[in-house]
Amino acid sequence: MANVQDFDWDKFESQGFGGGYSAAERAEMEQMYADTLNTVQEEEVIKGTVVGITDRDVILNIGFKSDGLVPVSEFRDMPDLKIGDEVEVFIEDQEDPNGQLILSRKKAKIVKAWEMIYGALENDTVLEGVVKRRTKGGLIVDLYGVEAFLPGSQIDVKPIRDFDIYVGKKMEVKVVKINAAFDNVVVSHKVLIEKDLEQQRAAILNNLEKGQVLEGVIKNMTNFGVFIDLGGVDGLLHITDISWGRINHPQEVLELDQKVNVVVLDFDDDKKRISLGMKQLTAHPWDALPAEVEVGSRVRGRIVNVADYGAFLELMPGVEGLIHVSEMSWSQHLRNPQDFIKQGDEIEAVVLTMDRNERKMSLGIKQLTEDPWTKEDVLTKYAVGTTHTGVVRNLTNFGLFIELEEGVDGLVHVSDLSWTKKIKHPSEFVKVGDRLDVVVLELDAAARRLALGHKQLEENPWDTFATVFTVGSVHKATVLEKSDRGATLELPYGIEGFSFPKGLVKEDGSAVEAGEQLEFKVTEFSKDDRKIILSHTAVHTAPAADEAKKAKFAKKDAPAAGAPKAAAPAAPKKEEVRSTLGDLDALSALKDQMMESEKEAGERKLAAAAKARAERNAESSDNAESAE
Repeated sequence: MANVQDFDWDKFESQGFGGGYSAAERAEMEQMYADTLNTVQEEEVIKGTVVGITDRDVILNIGFKSDGLVPVSEFRDMPDLKIGDEVEVFIEDQEDPNGQLILSRKKAKIVKAWEMIYGALENDTVLEGVVKRRTKGGLIVDLYGVEAFLPGSQIDVKPIRDFDIYVGKKMEVKVVKINAAFDNVVVSHKVLIEKDLEQQRAAILNNLEKGQVLEGVIKNMTNFGVFIDLGGVDGLLHITDISWGRINHPQEVLELDQKVNVVVLDFDDDKKRISLGMKQLTAHPWDALPAEVEVGSRVRGRIVNVADYGAFLELMPGVEGLIHVSEMSWSQHLRNPQDFIKQGDEIEAVVLTMDRNERKMSLGIKQLTEDPWTKEDVLTKYAVGTTHTGVVRNLTNFGLFIELEEGVDGLVHVSDLSWTKKIKHPSEFVKVGDRLDVVVLELDAAARRLALGHKQLEENPWDTFATVFTVGSVHKATVLEKSDRGATLELPYGIEGFSFPKGLVKEDGSAVEAGEQLEFKVTEFSKDDRKIILSHTAVHTAPAADEAKKAKFAKKDAPAAGAPKAAAPAAPKKEEVRSTLGDLDALSALKDQMMESEKEAGERKLAAAAKARAERNAESSDNAESAE
């Protein structure tokens, strides 16, 4: 359509039209026509009047030189639309290629919605929307055509477990954030509730008193307790204050959204923390404990907890007694309580101590059986010299403890483990759990003490060693280890000897080293101390050293000082001298022969003892394997 300014009035007049108007009158008429039209801008929202409705479009007059069209589908929310109604529309195009004014009611609604959203954020006003659908982490709310996100944490002051119940419902919200770059809106319904609850919370805290009984709703549950909504303020009901009996998790006795009565135990005005109790609303079970339950009586219950130091037996909900691990067995060696009982076991026990005022009780289960140390046959069963087989329970630096039966333990000193081996620590000989044969050395029933020995099961071989390892005798020995103090040697028959550094010099002047097998001469022997001192150096040195050593030991047999001297014998005749010397030679040969025979007998005896010991060890090992 051509503009008014482009109209050719001169041609119009030359054709006889408007010839009666002056230039001023024509200007006035142009102005009057222009005043009847609205000046519109594209992408502007303006009100229009419905002037026609077709099957496809709604015709609107916005005061422009032409009417505009809006698809009828944009008026679905106005089923009663009629001619003459006014609606807001968005100007998309003043004139399309067909000269038509293009309008949109949908876009007008969105523009208006954004204006209201920005206004709500600036003025902190409330908007009402409709929840369209559920999405990940929250809800989508329709605010006048704009989709806004409502996080799950902003729906209510209490945790929401089912978001679907809000879909399709109207909800008042406040705008909390707008991202203009992405046209994202975040809203909250929780802030509206919090404002209402703030007044209720203040009223509750102002009137709160210890001992006050309140009604609340369980809003959250954890493994240490539950949080209860008291009508605007939350309180914590600890798991230990739910029931007099022991429970492992609140869900065993309570449920979410359950209404409960609780009592105020304590509260903090500054931190607004409220501690609640539920079991305090009922009488304590200790008050209902029968009078028959006293020290010495037998009780029955269920194990509700097992710790390193013992176990707790529940006689009835809220009444528990401690069974210390030392009261589980007569054995003096404490073990893990799990070796005796487990959680959930129903057992019988004896009351050892009780304090009804403090509501404490200690129990024992070993008292259900007789103390083995008080049995009549204990003195004969474990008499000195009797042999037994026990289990190694503990190792120490000075020895090991063996349990012969439950409650009867004995000590085997490290020196009583072997006749021949010098054992520094029992772990070199045995380990915990092994079975070991022992003989009773001492018994003190009153002190509940047994001294045991292992080596005493065999004959003392040192009586025989005295005839084998005589001073001056030479034997093959292996150097086990060497230090600054000397060297430890392995001798025949499995015994050990010792050599000082001065006895470790070879004939060529070099030193004897660990691992070498050489000849060593016995320089000192002590049966009582079970000690043999040897020297390799003495093997290749002058015999004078041996004579001096023999003279040193011969002094022990010399008469004491001040003893009366024997009368000197008369000098024998030459014939008697010859006869005496001959007799001495014969006696010397006979002595050597006797000593050699004695040495062979000793060796045979040692060999037999070693064989018997090996057989017993093998039999003991077989018995231990069978027991396992």
